[in-house]
Amino acid sequence: MNRIKKLGAVILSTLTVTSACVVGGSMSAGASGTGAGLAEWSLNAYYSGWSYVWGGATPGAVDCSGLIYSYCGGNRTSMLSDAQANGRDWGYVSSGVPRVHGLGLSRPGHVGVYIEDGMEVDARGDDYGVCYQEIGGWNNWDCWFKLTAVSYPDNGWEEFNGNYYYYENGEYIVNTQRTIDGETYYFDSKGHSGKTPTDTSAVAEAPASSGSSDNSGSSDTQSQSKPTTWSKGSNDDEVVKIQKRLAELGYYNGAIDGDFGELTDAAFRAFQAAAGLFVDGIAGSDREVLYSDNAPAKPEEKVEETTQAPAEQPAEEAPAEETPAQEATEEAPTEPAPAYPVEGDFTNAVADLQYRLADLGYFGIEITGYFGDYTSDAVMSFQLANGLIGTGELDEETYALLFSDDAVAYTAPEVEAAGAEAEQPAQADAQTESETEEQSAETPAVPSILRDAVAATQPAGVVSDSQTYSESAVKAVEKANKVTEKALEKSSALASDSATAQVKRSANVWIWLVLVAVILGVAALVLLKRDKKTRYQRYTEKKKRNAARAQLNARW
Repeated sequence: MNRIKKLGAVILSTLTVTSACVVGGSMSAGASGTGAGLAEWSLNAYYSGWSYVWGGATPGAVDCSGLIYSYCGGNRTSMLSDAQANGRDWGYVSSGVPRVHGLGLSRPGHVGVYIEDGMEVDARGDDYGVCYQEIGGWNNWDCWFKLTAVSYPDNGWEEFNGNYYYYENGEYIVNTQRTIDGETYYFDSKGHSGKTPTDTSAVAEAPASSGSSDNSGSSDTQSQSKPTTWSKGSNDDEVVKIQKRLAELGYYNGAIDGDFGELTDAAFRAFQAAAGLFVDGIAGSDREVLYSDNAPAKPEEKVEETTQAPAEQPAEEAPAEETPAQEATEEAPTEPAPAYPVEGDFTNAVADLQYRLADLGYFGIEITGYFGDYTSDAVMSFQLANGLIGTGELDEETYALLFSDDAVAYTAPEVEAAGAEAEQPAQADAQTESETEEQSAETPAVPSILRDAVAATQPAGVVSDSQTYSESAVKAVEKANKVTEKALEKSSALASDSATAQVKRSANVWIWLVLVAVILGVAALVLLKRDKKTRYQRYTEKKKRNAARAQLNARW
């Protein structure tokens, strides 16, 4: 069935392109929409769950360029080149994106729509549909441009997504105030006006789609449909409800303004992590858990437990009767210890901690700002490498050393192992010379034989946990040799020369038998441990892939 649908889409797109060429060639002659209108059209496609269909350009079934074409028409095959050829403004995303609604975004083989505040919408593929997220990550856009088939304001009011903006010199203004027609207006960091303009007739409205006559009546119906998910950039009554509930649970302490901004996003992600949900910052079906009576409250800080524990220990050694001076000392107020990030936090302080651990080589994944198991393991590795107790939790000593110049960076085990292998020949020679004077001619060189057997089972340049076991076995055999030597010396004083020689030969036979058993045991232990790790890693990777696939299926 999927093959039939794709074949039908290919035939439909081919007929569309052919008819366009026959009727009039290029369709990018005039602007047929506004930037704010295109941005609202794209957001509606995301909230309505439009599907991705290669070659599609009708509401509900579009590809990347079809999403734009379904609103305003224009040149589908080369939108960026068309804009450049017609003298439209464009630039590189790495240098910053202008504050303009509905700009086009481009990278090789893909286009999208810029919404505002660093957010974009694009029709991504069969497995994703229409997506709404921040610029960067999966879509590392190269260029922004003003579409030829879209008009953009230079100066004046514009309405977008229920908010009012004021444009000056081609961009809407932010973090400022203006007196317009005798009335003073304040604009926040996103450009939202604090109140509605007195003269709404001067506000540029977002027109409905004019790319196709079949779509002329669909805009009103689509714009009235209620969104099913809320995330960063959303702004309505449902966001107010989400903020209130997050505040009740202790995750949110900002203003209840209905604006799904940075604070709301961080609070909702922290709630998802505490509830065991997939952490993506999207409030969809997760709201059922959020509004339920079983919604988890924000975990309490663990700092008080760590500061009270040392204070209880001296109390056991105190005398039975306390003096007034001691009572006064205990009742004296103490300064609270600084609150360091703890497991479960989702803050900027955790992000700073992760950046520092990454600089020192202990943190190797993307900076998230969430204190989870991976961050705890990284802290523990730093503590152990710097001579501290490995708890995985931040305390005053760990925090001070971590951000000091004396912090020891992570050293890869491969480098140490390579150095150890380079020094082994010299150490072996020195050990052989020193042991020659202590051991008899009949005593075998046990340590060197064990090390050769263990080294044969290990890949070059790798130091495994099994070497610890082999070193312990070597030391045990060395001690056994010394005990055997002493026993032989005592027996030689009591027996004849021939009896002593017979005892030594018998002892040597038993020693060799013990050596063979130890070598085979160590080799078997190393091989079993490596096989167990390999099977566990394969099981873990398979489990992660299945979980990721299940999450994607649930979302899309």
